[in-house]
Amino acid sequence: MTNALAVLGFITVIAMITLIMTKKLSPTVALIIIPVLTGTIASAFIVTDPENAPGVVNFWVNFKRLGGYITGASGIGSVAATGVMFLFSILFFGILTDAGTFRPIIRGITSRMGSDPVKICIGTSILAMIVHLDGSGAVTFLICVPPLVHLYDALGMRRTTLATCVAMAAGVMNIMPWGGPTIRAATAFELNPTEFFMPVLPSVIAGLLCVLFFAFLLGRAEKKRIGGEGGPVTEIREEELSEEAQALLRPNLFWINIVLILAAITCLLFSGFAPAVIFMVFYVLATVINYPNVEETKARVDAHAKSAMMMCSVLFAAGCFTGIMKGTGMITEMASFLTSLIPASLGRLFPVIIGVISMPASLLFDPDSFYYGVLPVLGQTAAGFGIQAADLGRAAILGQMSTGFPVSPLTPATFLLLGLAGIDLGDHQKCTIPWAWALTLVMLAVSLLTGAVSI
Repeated sequence: MTNALAVLGFITVIAMITLIMTKKLSPTVALIIIPVLTGTIASAFIVTDPENAPGVVNFWVNFKRLGGYITGASGIGSVAATGVMFLFSILFFGILTDAGTFRPIIRGITSRMGSDPVKICIGTSILAMIVHLDGSGAVTFLICVPPLVHLYDALGMRRTTLATCVAMAAGVMNIMPWGGPTIRAATAFELNPTEFFMPVLPSVIAGLLCVLFFAFLLGRAEKKRIGGEGGPVTEIREEELSEEAQALLRPNLFWINIVLILAAITCLLFSGFAPAVIFMVFYVLATVINYPNVEETKARVDAHAKSAMMMCSVLFAAGCFTGIMKGTGMITEMASFLTSLIPASLGRLFPVIIGVISMPASLLFDPDSFYYGVLPVLGQTAAGFGIQAADLGRAAILGQMSTGFPVSPLTPATFLLLGLAGIDLGDHQKCTIPWAWALTLVMLAVSLLTGAVSI
């Protein structure tokens, strides 16, 4: 019986990953339909009442339990709060973006770059860090690349350097507690995203400092290559806004909105309140302050509803997947099988191994497949060696679709970056992957030193 459940579990994970990566099914559909089918089959192998009737299988009783697995504490119940957090975080940052909160910051950074390649690379990285506060790679690339590509061209700097600086900064910022990797990893292990993230905060800070150092090295290399400080600087063209977008700007509320952002982040990291509650409250404050009119409020929600609902639907579908996998016992049996294959001498190093391979794993697994399909199995396997799931999850988010997402061919945002910068995927990966992997290793080392990842 147990071997059959392990086989079904592996079939579930492999089928889901294959269908998502080959784009035969969307992540939402794959995360629901595959475990429902294999869970139905598993109902024929689960001992219904092991205490009173060991060895007896009642298919109908097991099948009826699938609904409870999906909606229970290990299923949708485990992701509900995270879904609420993600919904309101998108609305919160979306409203502040619509209000033009980030535009003066962008202008201030670009105006101080001058014609020194070192300052330009560092400024590019700082700009990307700030813009990526909303966790959207597409938004970061759309805001950062178009105005700067003209400056890089004017100075004779390589566009691959621009893409690398933006990618490094966005990659590290993607580890923030409202970012995709952290939310997914916390969801997979049924953990509070903020509590899960806080131990790696020193590592993220070290990673951001490392980004600036790497940007300095890239800028110095560009300065040496082109000689001196480069050619004359042409005006950095700011994105032109439509009349509708201009009507949404609230320049007189800039400092109030900045205070809102800082207060939200401070409360998120240190208040102890649930992230969902914090973003709900600050979404309301941002809305009331910037767009108090009811019609304006509805319009802003409609404008950001698509991206919010897309991510939330995947989260709830992941709840279906994890609920069935855990409830039927498939994930436990898979972990037992994998544990039997791993030498005991390597067991304690499991988090380090995952951390080292997490960045290049982004080239093989999309985020939903890895965090909802692979990571739970790895977590159960690690538990067999006495390793906490949180340690494994923190090691994974240091590279898997964080520093790795801007170079992965599995993320649409990568191709948006390539298109805006006008560069080839191969050239971009050749230039960026070594720096991105180095960032992951630095953050992993800091995590090991601070105890965020224990072995």
